[in-house]
Amino acid sequence: MKQWIFIISLVSMAMAGCKNDAAKTEAPKAELKLSLAEWSLHKTLFDGKMVNMQFAAKAKELGFTGIEYVNQFFKDKAENTAYLDSLNAAAKAAGITQVLIMIDGEGYLGEADSVRRDSAVNAHKKWVTAAKHLGCHSIRVNAHGEGTAEEVSANVVKGLTALSQFAAQHGINVIVENHGGYSSNGAWLADVMKKVNLPNCGTLPDFGNFCLKREGGVMWGAPCTEEYDRYKGIEEILPFAKGVSAKSYDFDAEGNDTKIDYKKMLDLVKASGYSGFIGVEYEGEKDSEIDGIKKTKALIEKNW
Repeated sequence: MKQWIFIISLVSMAMAGCKNDAAKTEAPKAELKLSLAEWSLHKTLFDGKMVNMQFAAKAKELGFTGIEYVNQFFKDKAENTAYLDSLNAAAKAAGITQVLIMIDGEGYLGEADSVRRDSAVNAHKKWVTAAKHLGCHSIRVNAHGEGTAEEVSANVVKGLTALSQFAAQHGINVIVENHGGYSSNGAWLADVMKKVNLPNCGTLPDFGNFCLKREGGVMWGAPCTEEYDRYKGIEEILPFAKGVSAKSYDFDAEGNDTKIDYKKMLDLVKASGYSGFIGVEYEGEKDSEIDGIKKTKALIEKNW
């Protein structure tokens, strides 16, 4: 009897060891893929010290494997296939993945007037085909409009649905960033996603853009008077994420962002199961753009 007990104990210990080994292999560390958001270099670009065609090489130099374009820096080139071919060549030479294009200045997808809303949808279409040409997976759009939260939501759903249905024909996602106004309310944006309910329509959670109201009622450029809980907001819109924007501002002596708890944010990203690129978007004032980009990248790597 004692021999049988001893044998059973050995078998149990062996099985437990196998379970422990299995547990160790079942949860590999998620791969970290970092892209550089072009807005991180907006001062350099606006000053003419760099052009959009040099963006891929600069991102490679800084240690990134992906890039996120901003349409402002090649606004008149969306339908210029020769120019887009040159961007493709530059990205290929640098070994860089072209991830997405952030679209601004093409009208509000939540316009109350159907003619203006349709015009905005049509204005975005050229960027869908440009994204397809570049091999990007998405265009980032804004969910803006005038009216009450309910009115803007209803109109944004119409605009997003129309644009997403067109984009689906080209294999492109339409993703909404929390980018001021109602869109910086995580619950509101999540509800819009549920109402659109299309597989190629999603979100681009941004760690920093959670200001609901600013002085004077302006969208940008004034002090924030009402802010949404950024961690709650990120958690609400992560289920629809097809990109993540790691916004950063200024840093303390230890290299941590002074406004955002990066560990908490990245833990939320990992818990959501998101596995795509994380875009570095430095928007601080104290460091140079290059130093701010490097510090943000290091902060993400440290906390991942």
